[in-house]
Amino acid sequence: MEKKIEKYLVEAVEHLGGLCVKFPPLFFRGFPDRIVLLPGGVIVFVETKAPGETPRLIQRKVHTRLRGLGFRVEVLDSYESIDGFILTL
Repeated sequence: MEKKIEKYLVEAVEHLGGLCVKFPPLFFRGFPDRIVLLPGGVIVFVETKAPGETPRLIQRKVHTRLRGLGFRVEVLDSYESIDGFILTL
């Protein structure tokens, strides 16, 4: 189900004219699944999960570090959460 949610996110971001880049975490464990790049220089890191799943400890630590640097980090686990996220952009 997580793959379907991720695909839905990619399509929604592309519909806005943005890019939803998959970052291969070869050397950075816990890094969010996607980097959302939108017109106007907006960058959001997104962790996708299956419904009801939560980030692992290493992921939560990385999210906290990214937020501490001033970046927006979202954890999305449903089509509804993606729709809500898109409305905030």
